[in-house]
Amino acid sequence: MSRTSTLSQPSAPRPVPAGQAPPAVLAAMSLWLFAVAAGAFEAVLIVTESLSSGTAFGELLPQIAFRLGVFAAAVLLALRLRAGRNWARLTLAVGLGIFGTLSLVVEPVRWLLDGGSIGAAVAAWGPMDFVFAGSRTLHLLAVLGAVTLMFQPRANAFFRGRSA
Repeated sequence: MSRTSTLSQPSAPRPVPAGQAPPAVLAAMSLWLFAVAAGAFEAVLIVTESLSSGTAFGELLPQIAFRLGVFAAAVLLALRLRAGRNWARLTLAVGLGIFGTLSLVVEPVRWLLDGGSIGAAVAAWGPMDFVFAGSRTLHLLAVLGAVTLMFQPRANAFFRGRSA
């Protein structure tokens, strides 16, 4: 068989030993955990900025509690993902992959649609704005990567072979 024909033929997903998640699932779990860490970092930046601008800590508590709840749920779902729970995969994909991503991008998109200028905004940024933008970018890339990996052929086979 020639090398060209070997490369052009898709290979079937190799079976993964029982009880072991394939690399795509492990990588997706790691990316979800990274996204949680990035979200927590962003929350710290937001709280710090709010407190330094005079907002009382008590006013921030509901938002902090909500974010902590989302972070805890995401970590638990990522761990269930590694265990092969399809419901966790679907919950992550819809809850954070779709709605979570929308919550991260709706404000910047709305700002752009209202005539905001990226160049003017970046020119006015301070160091913390660049740190936040970098974290948010990595956060979004981690979420998009995790969702993509969760639905790779080997991941699909892993979830099909498990129940509950």
